[in-house]
Amino acid sequence: ILRAYDYFSPWREQQQMYKLDIGWPKTPEHFTGQTFCVAVDSLHGLVYVGQRGDNVPKVLVFSVEGYFLYSWNDTVEMPHGIFVWNTATDSSVWITDVGTGKYGHTVKQYSPLGKLMQVLGTPGNAGSSLIPLQFDQPAEIFVEESGDIYVVDGDGGMNNRLLKLSDDYKEIWLTGTNGTGIGQFKIPHSVTVDAFGRVWVADRDNKRIQVFDKVTGEWLGSWSSCFSEDGPYSVRFTADYKYLVVAQLNINRLAILAAPPVGAIGDCVMVHTIQLADETKPHLVDVDMKSGAIYVAEIGAQQVQKYVPL
Repeated sequence: ILRAYDYFSPWREQQQMYKLDIGWPKTPEHFTGQTFCVAVDSLHGLVYVGQRGDNVPKVLVFSVEGYFLYSWNDTVEMPHGIFVWNTATDSSVWITDVGTGKYGHTVKQYSPLGKLMQVLGTPGNAGSSLIPLQFDQPAEIFVEESGDIYVVDGDGGMNNRLLKLSDDYKEIWLTGTNGTGIGQFKIPHSVTVDAFGRVWVADRDNKRIQVFDKVTGEWLGSWSSCFSEDGPYSVRFTADYKYLVVAQLNINRLAILAAPPVGAIGDCVMVHTIQLADETKPHLVDVDMKSGAIYVAEIGAQQVQKYVPL
């Protein structure tokens, strides 16, 4: 029997897959708060960074080359997750806000320049899982080209769920309650969708990744053996969908896992790790689907770093 391990064994010898771009950004002094999240607009060559703190701009915008472009601040309280959605004619920036003030517990859509376009949830009100669009510390959002939206709701709030919405914000399906069983979550922290119709969720405090069918919401499998040391904080695919990039905050590490093609989820195989400096605390990552670069939002180091494929 050919196991996944045998199939990927040549990678075991590989020295390095990525190197740090020490010149990104050109002016790191623009990071003035805790950098919680990062999103790449690979179509337009932009990188959005969400940061927290008093009297700091909540969203910074850089070019992929590392030049600081502009920032904005309105109606963002405590950004947790950030995502850029591109259509043929338009692009927008989605932010999950876990603040406890008048803007918090919402998922919001902005123009690239920071104009508020859409609010999901009731600002300032932590919700219960009984109401689909009532969030409690929503952790992250992923939007497909079609406009379908996936939200993981539960950065420590009362909700522990994965929600799929249509492009007009109606519930398509919802799954998950607080727990350790199949399809249950303890802090679903990050979500992404692969090219084969599967939704991947970093089930942080259960120290596993769970996988669901994007059409039905049906549970397809989970990976836990790679996360005995620390749970997964972030999930993003490489541009070719061959690997899954996972941030592990407490051990300051990025894990590169072999992504299964169509068919069974199987077991996780770690093909490479990128060890970051102590106390870096990588929280969420994003991948430039054009260049393949990985951007890492680090709340310990209070910076975003860029790793480029070799």
